[in-house]
Parts: sequence; C-alpha cells; structure tokens
Amino acid sequence: MAEAFIYDHVRTPRGRGKSDGALHEVSSLGLATTVLRAIKDRGDLDTALVDDVILGCVDPVGEAGGDIARAAALTADYGDHVPGVQINRFCASGLDAVNFAAAQVMAGQHELTIGGGVESMSRVGLGASGGAWPVDPAIAIKSYFMPQGVSADLIATKYGFSRDDVDAYAVLSQQRAAAAWSKGYFTQSLAPVRDVNGVTLLDRDEHMRPSTDMQSLAALKPAFAMMGEQGGFDAVAIDAHPDIERVVHVHHAGNSSGIVDGAGAVLVGSAEAGRSIEKKPRAKIRAFANIGSEPAMMLTGPVDVTKKVLARAGMNIGDIDLFEVNEAFASVVLRYLQAFDLDVEKLNVNGGAIAMGHPLGATGAMLLGTALDELERSGKTTALITLCIGAGMGTATIIERV
Repeated sequence: MAEAFIYDHVRTPRGRGKSDGALHEVSSLGLATTVLRAIKDRGDLDTALVDDVILGCVDPVGEAGGDIARAAALTADYGDHVPGVQINRFCASGLDAVNFAAAQVMAGQHELTIGGGVESMSRVGLGASGGAWPVDPAIAIKSYFMPQGVSADLIATKYGFSRDDVDAYAVLSQQRAAAAWSKGYFTQSLAPVRDVNGVTLLDRDEHMRPSTDMQSLAALKPAFAMMGEQGGFDAVAIDAHPDIERVVHVHHAGNSSGIVDGAGAVLVGSAEAGRSIEKKPRAKIRAFANIGSEPAMMLTGPVDVTKKVLARAGMNIGDIDLFEVNEAFASVVLRYLQAFDLDVEKLNVNGGAIAMGHPLGATGAMLLGTALDELERSGKTTALITLCIGAGMGTATIIERV
C-alpha cells in the first residue's frame, strides 16, 4: 500500500455565523473557492496534476448543494478535468474528506488529491438539510434521539463534570486561542477572505471572546434545560441510562462550540506526486478510522474511535504527542481526558471550537492543519485528531511529521 503525505493546508478565518458576521455576504461556494485557490497559489500548484477534490459539507442544500466540491474547483480555476465530490459525516465531514483523499492515494488509484470542507452557517442554517433521525419514530425511538446539547449534559452528569468544570475548560480554550493568535501561530496557514473588489473581509477568527472568565460564564443560564425538562428529552436520557436519576444541565453558549462560517483544505499526495509538484512532504497519514458509538450518549465517539485507530496503527496512547479533540461541548473533551488519563497540556493547546467556532463541514480539516503546524512549531512527531459526530459516531486520524 502506498503512503499518503500531507504537502500543504490552508483555512479561512472563522466568521460569526450570524447575519452581521463578517463572512455572511460570502457564499458557501465563495468560502470553498478561497481555500482551493489558496492551495493552488501558495505553491504555484499545477492543477493538471490534481486527481480529485473532496469536500465535506453537513448541510449541502441551496447554495451549498449540487456537489459544491466540483463547483469550487471550477471557480478556483482548477480546469475542467478536475472532478469533485461532496461528502457528509456530520461534524467529522472535513476530516473524513481528508481521509477519503488519503485512501485514494494509499490505494494507488490517485496521486494527488485535496480533502477539506466548507460550511456557511450564517447563510445555510444548521439542520437545513433535514433528515429522518430526529422526526421519524422508526429511528428516533430506537436510537433514543435527543438534541446534542442534552447529550452533552448527559455526559457531564454520568461522568461527574460540574458546571465549574465545564466553564473552567471553556475559559482555558479562550485563553489558549487568544495566546495562539497573539503569537501568530495561525497566520501562516490562513487564507483571508476578500470580496469581489479584493477588499479583505476577515483575516482573523471572529468568534473569540478573550475576556471570558468564570464570572462572566456563571451569568449564563443552561441552554438545554428547557428542552430537556419540558421537551421530554431528560426522560429519554434517563430511559437510555437508568443509572442516573436526573440530568444536570451545565452547558450553555459559553462552553459549547460557536456557530461560524469557514472552509479548509489539505493537499494530500503520494511520494511521486511530491516530486512532480516539487514539494517536500510535511507529514504522513499513519492511520485513520471511523466507528459507531452509543447514539443516546452520542458524543463519546472520540474515545471509542481513538482506541480503534491506535490499534490499527500499532500504537498506544503514550505514543501520541499532541491531541486535537473537537470542542463540540466542554464535556466531550473532559470525558476524553478522563478516559485516557491525559495531561491537558497535550490537548487542544491552541484552543478550539469553544473559542474559535465549529464550521461543521470544515472543522476536521482545520483541526488536522492546526495539529500539523503545532507539530512543526514544537518539534514533536505525532498527533491524533478526532471529532464526535451526530447519531453516535467518531472519526480519528493519526499524522506523523516527516
């Protein structure tokens, strides 16, 4: 089996996912085009060598529908011969797109591919694509469907994380993101978003709140208590986990991932492709895996898939230098740290989605890029990137710096 190497990666800044956000005027196509064009222009890439473009998008409807990967490749002037495909594995779509791209290379069917993702959450609303899972009793009842926020609170209840615990982690995420930005850690891989006149709309993550502290978070009311208590989902959680007597609601907007717009892309290829484009590989993809996890708990998939991908790579948890675990909710990360008895100094060292936001289809590609940059900056070797996923799944990838 051929090896798959990472040659480059870029991302847009994350814009607040509201009508007054800096990126609201930019379409999903515009965001995806920005990163594909940046990948091309940064290394003077000959797009005639690109075999495929794979982009994750969680709500591929309206302007984001109709195979946005192919549309973005054309808009970014990749040439008519470059195909594209859109995929959706909910929050892990961007990472899976990179994994799919790597798999094509590993299988020897492609030499040079691009994986990534895009989501304009201010223009194509969360859940716009619908689906049977929340509304069809045939699946909702047997899978103990509940909103993700209630599942996050269920995790906190079951594994003993208090309101202070989740808030303290949120403050840490904000502090780390602010420090990383102040030190310029993200700038080398950032593709500023510009309007049609070339005026820069955004060149920095917009969602951050560096002044966040425990006192400001304490003023926020739990966001999912009403839907849990009055909507009946607490009863669903207790039915699925009868060992708990009640769900303690601890999550709110300040310790949950931010709704944002953004896109990311990763250039993956074989060793031969690297010689063709005259680039040295920055890392190789050691292993990747997907797994299903309990759908009621839903967001503990990163724990399960980490065990699977480590076994696949012939590694143990101590072999990993850095971890990027998507901060969908604070309890997701706290449970991961607890499950593996990890030092928080090895995990999300430059902040995460609580501070900077979670553009659903793009986040996985962004996290992989963040991990790679940090490996190079710190001189470390291996990183594991993982995300929790709706309906109870997990995706993980291990990369090794070369």
